[in-house]
Amino acid sequence: MFVSLAVVTVFMSALLLVSAGAKSLRTRHITEQMSTLGVPKSMMALLIGAQIAGAAGVIAGLRWGPVGIAAAIGLTLYFAGAVAFHLRVGDRRGASPAVVLTVASVALIVLRAATL
Repeated sequence: MFVSLAVVTVFMSALLLVSAGAKSLRTRHITEQMSTLGVPKSMMALLIGAQIAGAAGVIAGLRWGPVGIAAAIGLTLYFAGAVAFHLRVGDRRGASPAVVLTVASVALIVLRAATL
């Protein structure tokens, strides 16, 4: 069970860090998407910080279980919010990856709780 947790943790952390890096570069694709979703530019730093904190939290959670669970709960809320923002503007295609990441975040909670 711990191996499954480690694999999902590494995958999620890598994805979060890549996403945070893309947001910090403020590429045209990212800025257009955020504009379409109605996310103000002033929120970008908060989103980047949340992704980096989530990655660090789930990695730390491999050693300290409650930290990992707390980080995974935060990621679940983060990605559920992303789903809501996409659906709010009718972007079902964009919501799909956020749904998958929400489910992966819930899987992190379950896996970490099962390995305490």
